[in-house]
Amino acid sequence: MSSDEWSAAEDEGQLSRLLRKSRDSPFVPVGMAGFVAVLSYGLYKLNSRRDQKMSLHLIHMRVAAQGCAVGAVTLGVLYSMYKDYIKPRFFDAPKK
Repeated sequence: MSSDEWSAAEDEGQLSRLLRKSRDSPFVPVGMAGFVAVLSYGLYKLNSRRDQKMSLHLIHMRVAAQGCAVGAVTLGVLYSMYKDYIKPRFFDAPKK
């Protein structure tokens, strides 16, 4: 048998995988938390929507939740661009 076979003992768990990925890109868990927060708030406010239609309330909730997720991903991309390109070029330049 070859050593390239998959074994269950070598597989990492879901929690350790999530922690490893969140260390690599920290804005993804922030986006997920924002998404859950907006969704929870929208569901909490579902009863007090007064004259607003249910479909309109759900559309507003979806747009706000997607905005949090997309905003967090955008911040993550901007941070990684800063870390990879701007910071080394201007702040880590060798002094003459």
